[in-house]
Amino acid sequence: MPHPVMKTPALLVLEDGRSFRGEAFGAEGETFGEAVFATGMTGYQETLTDPSYHRQVVVMTAPHIGNTGLNDEDAESQRIWVAGYVVREPARVASNWRSRRPLDESLRDQGVVGISGIDTRALTRHLRERGAMRVGISSVERDPSALLERVRTSAEMSGANLSDEVSTTEAYVVPAVGERWFTVAALDLGIKANTPRMMAERGIETHVLPATTSLEDVLAVAPDGLFFSNGPGDPAATTGQVDVLRGALERGLPYFGICFGNQLFGRALGFDTYKLTYGHRGINQPVLDRTTGKVEVTAHNHGFAVRAPLDTATPTAYGEATVSHVCLNDGVVEGLELRDDDGRLTAFSVQYHPEAAAGPHDAAYLFDRFVALIGGGR
Repeated sequence: MPHPVMKTPALLVLEDGRSFRGEAFGAEGETFGEAVFATGMTGYQETLTDPSYHRQVVVMTAPHIGNTGLNDEDAESQRIWVAGYVVREPARVASNWRSRRPLDESLRDQGVVGISGIDTRALTRHLRERGAMRVGISSVERDPSALLERVRTSAEMSGANLSDEVSTTEAYVVPAVGERWFTVAALDLGIKANTPRMMAERGIETHVLPATTSLEDVLAVAPDGLFFSNGPGDPAATTGQVDVLRGALERGLPYFGICFGNQLFGRALGFDTYKLTYGHRGINQPVLDRTTGKVEVTAHNHGFAVRAPLDTATPTAYGEATVSHVCLNDGVVEGLELRDDDGRLTAFSVQYHPEAAAGPHDAAYLFDRFVALIGGGR
């Protein structure tokens, strides 16, 4: 009778001192980051490869992870970005007709340290009560107090400017599918692959540009519109892209922003941003689109938000700004609109992810709204 395989013990310690013991999952070693939880019951491959999760240790609330393995089609970028991964019960066998490899194999190959076999429900409840915080996972350290010391000296998310670390270093073009109608300059602050894909389906040729791109480089593309993507980090620590956006708004260039692009739009308009207690992450968040009165079930991944008045318009140097979308769970600003003196829409953004591949598609219409904006209503 074969002997059971002995698994390497692993330790998770939060910066407030709470600890969990489990087994190593993925690569063995040690890692640090901000502990956050994601509520999606599916789509773990998209979560892992979303650059917005850079420097975050993701706790999956769904108890079984890895059932469908990993494939070659659903990745949102070229690599896994999470700083660490926490699951309750990994699938023993991956079963899906598109699966190419098991989840733990990819985590090991890319050096992503994880832990399994812990009570992720208790950990999630703790983060909901205490807020997102720094965490360490180690399969080489057995002493919680020693690991806690290293957790408390690790980097914090507040004040972190991370978009340069996840952005493309070279510009590239995603052509339109079929006839090209418009050209869009997209600043890659952590862009997901599905974003230019959804634009391409609508006749948009997307020039994906590095996060450090200047306004002159944006204008050199001769774009019909400007797009800012999702991405990691503290929007208050990001200034260069805000200056680029202000220059574009001064020139009347139509703008659409998603997630981090919403936060930077808010700062460009003069609003502040702030850190949420534990953020919004998952594929089941209800949001009201105040321009249509419809409620959308949406996908989220953000730890910061815009502070703006919900029920009054705000005059800015570029027009009148209003809150267009609101989260129905907690009243957080989920979208902004900018209109000129004649009441015409000139720029807009949303805090959630209309491009979410593994998730609801209620918000895909926002790409059509962008097409109508840059096409003058066509």
